[in-house]
Amino acid sequence: MTDERESLSPTKIGLGVLWPAFWTGLPIKLGIAVLFLALGLMQFEGRLGLAFLMLLASPVTVLALPVISMGLESHIGEGVGIALLFLIAIPVDIWALGVVGRTYFLEKFRKEPPDGLGMALWIRCALVGAVFLPLLWVIVGTVTSTAISMAHSLMEIEMLKGVPVAERISIELTIWGSIALLVLIVLLLIGVSLVGRMIRSAAEKAQPVSDSYQAIITRWDLMRVPADQGLMLTAVTGAGVVLSLLFWAALPVTTPHPHECCKKPEVKAQPAFKPLDALNKDEKLIAQLAAQVEALEKQKADAEAEKEKGKGKKPAKDATPAPTKKP
Repeated sequence: MTDERESLSPTKIGLGVLWPAFWTGLPIKLGIAVLFLALGLMQFEGRLGLAFLMLLASPVTVLALPVISMGLESHIGEGVGIALLFLIAIPVDIWALGVVGRTYFLEKFRKEPPDGLGMALWIRCALVGAVFLPLLWVIVGTVTSTAISMAHSLMEIEMLKGVPVAERISIELTIWGSIALLVLIVLLLIGVSLVGRMIRSAAEKAQPVSDSYQAIITRWDLMRVPADQGLMLTAVTGAGVVLSLLFWAALPVTTPHPHECCKKPEVKAQPAFKPLDALNKDEKLIAQLAAQVEALEKQKADAEAEKEKGKGKKPAKDATPAPTKKP
């Protein structure tokens, strides 16, 4: 047992606490975030949606957010809901770290979880996040910009100038994306290791567990099962119903709709095409046109006949002898 506890690396400790705490608190924080979005209390840029979720999900980012927003002038979004959401996330993170930390102390460290363990772990995690996450933000942003420029310059050499546009974009994206992702993973592992060192320092101050292994397992199981399951189920169901009603009550108000001056004209649906009706209509139209053509030809023939008749009367009028003058 002692060898197992001593073999735990800071990275394993950090992942063992942060990963379960992440999934414990994330559903609650996501429900509040969706409600705030529906109420119009916050808006954030779509390209920074993943960064927003990372900052929201982790319990180490509460103090890092103001540093990133004000100190580094990197605005994730706007609206009072962002600050309110991260303030509400503080008790959720403290509760999640308390639940996970107590079971982890018993299972891995064989130490007695001290009172206020969730608050103690949250303070340590938040301090690490306040220092490390802004540094990670700057380093990853700088490396990404440099990698993009390097990939673009690489594609400008004479040997690669003939590469088609689609393949060129794919190659550049693969180059700078792989570099940025590798740097991000390495830095995240370093940050998790720092959190693990903080957790291990807190475990060193705790008292060893004097109970037997079976008693420890029993305590571990009871920590994950609420004492009053009916009360907890009622509270969770009631909170879900209230959040759902608030969401659906606010959603129609904030749903985008066209302005009065920008309404599109109503378009009537075209009637179904009927071949027989179309043929009958065309036949009637052809018959009408044929009748009009015949009427025009008849009118033209009558006009020509009258004209010829008029020409035949003029010589008879000229044939009459002119009266002779008397001397």
